[in-house]
Amino acid sequence: MAIRTIRIQGDPVLEKTCKEVKEITPRIRELIGDMLDTMYEANGVGLAAPQVGILRRLVVIDIGDGPVVMINPKILEMSGEQTGDEGCLSLPGKAGAVTRPNYVKVIAYDENMEEYEIEGTELMARAMCHEIDHLDGHMYTEKVEGALHDVTNEDEE
Repeated sequence: MAIRTIRIQGDPVLEKTCKEVKEITPRIRELIGDMLDTMYEANGVGLAAPQVGILRRLVVIDIGDGPVVMINPKILEMSGEQTGDEGCLSLPGKAGAVTRPNYVKVIAYDENMEEYEIEGTELMARAMCHEIDHLDGHMYTEKVEGALHDVTNEDEE
C-alpha cells in the first residue's frame, strides 16, 4: 500500500459532498489500504476519503481496537453529550473543544459491501461523527467552542 498526501484545510476538496460507493473495485480496495496506511503513518485515529483527495463516502477509524472501515456510513442514533479537544489530520498542530454525542449508532458497509451496524461511545462516537462530517464537506473547526490551540501530534485525531 501507499501513503497518500493528506489535504489541508483550505483545500476545496474538503468542502465538497462525497458520492456514494456503488461497488468494491480494485481501486476502492487500494484506496482503503492506502487510507489505513496514511492514517497510521500520521498517528491519526480516523481518516475520510476527501482528506486524501477522493470524493467518495469512505472512512477508516482505529481508536486502538483495530481498524474499522465504513463505506456509505449513515448515523442512525445519537444520544448524550461529550465536550473535549478534537484535532484533525487536515489541520495539523491545532485542536479545539467540540461537543459531540457520547453515543452514536451507524449503519455502513464493510470492504466486502456487506451491511453492518456499529455502535460507539466516547472516542469512537467522536471519531465517527468527525469522519462522517468530512463526507459532507464539514470540518470540526465549524463546531469549535472558543479558540483553536496548538498541540503535539499525539493529540490529533
